Order: sequence, then C-alpha cells, then structure tokens
Amino acid sequence: MARGPRYKVPRRRRREGKTNYYKRYTMALSRKPRFVVRKSNKYVWVQVIEFAPEGDKVIAAAHSKELEKKYGWKGYGNSLPAVYLTGMLAALRAKKAGIQYAVPDIGLHKPTKGARVFAAIKAANDVGLEVPVGDVVPDESRIRGEHIASYAESLKNENPEEYQRRFAKLLERGLKPEDYPKHFEEVKAKILEDYKVEQPATTG
Repeated sequence: MARGPRYKVPRRRRREGKTNYYKRYTMALSRKPRFVVRKSNKYVWVQVIEFAPEGDKVIAAAHSKELEKKYGWKGYGNSLPAVYLTGMLAALRAKKAGIQYAVPDIGLHKPTKGARVFAAIKAANDVGLEVPVGDVVPDESRIRGEHIASYAESLKNENPEEYQRRFAKLLERGLKPEDYPKHFEEVKAKILEDYKVEQPATTG
C-alpha cells in the first residue's frame, strides 16, 4: 500500500530481492568488470560482467554444475569447497579473456566474515585475477572441506545411522564425506591442469 504522496514503488528486481540498484550504480561508475557471485539452495554460479550501454556483457562464467559434469565433482553443488572451485573456474576463464581486475559483486548477500561468496573471490585472487577483498575470506581448512570431513568422522563413530542418513547423497555418488578434502584437491588439480596453470600458493 502507498505510504504517502512521495512514496515511490521500488523497482521489480529490488522488490524481489535480486538487485541493489545503489550498489549497482556505484560499481558502474568504477568502469571495471564485476566479479558476480550468486547462489541458490543447490548451486552457485560466478560471472565476470562488464557494463555496456546496451546492457551487461558476460565475459566469463562458471556454474557449479560444471564441476560435476566436466571435472567429476561428487560433493554438494553449493558447499564452500564447490563455491571456491566455481570461482576459480570463472576467474581462469576471465583471465583467458584478458581480464586482470574486477570489483566484487555479492548482490544482496550479507558480507559476513567467512561467507561462502568470499570463497569464490579468494579463488579468483589465488589464480591471479585481482578482486579486492578484506579479511573476510574463509579459512583454508574450511575451503578444503575439512570441517565436513571432521564432522562426518565424528558422526560416523557416534551415530552410524544418522551418518548414513545425513550423508546419503554423497555416499550414493561414491564420496565418503571424510574424503572431502582429498576430493577437493583432486578436482582443483584437474581444473588447473585443464587451464595449464601451476598450483597457486594459497593465502589465509
């Protein structure tokens, strides 16, 4: 309902919780590509986008579904390790297209320290695409999925039935959750090999 004569109805995408137009405007003024991270309940997608008068132009993109189809990823599509790997894939494609710098665009996600969206930004910096980010990236151990492995190991010993129920999907895919860090490193190595990149020196 209207709230007075000066009330202005927000734009549709703002009402739907998809776009913060003020942030978008400030990023447009930078005239730099945006490193866009978006996630759903099952997947994450990362795009490097340039502004253009006729509309946004996607320079590079990656979807976590690709990890499964092309690189044999058996983990969850929106887990922290998957977000990192998807961000790495998008960043490598952006670099191949000649992009060396991008501004972070996390949309309406809250900038909480250790949030999954920052794992994608960390991945970009790890492979040489500069995307400014403060001291908010997740710990290296969490990026590798060690927290998942540790919890799974503990649950397996304490409550095997709950272990089977909680990790049923992973087990169906042939991945023991205790092996998450090892599997992460295997898929990461495949991506880097595919783009002929040496294993990056990680930070944090």
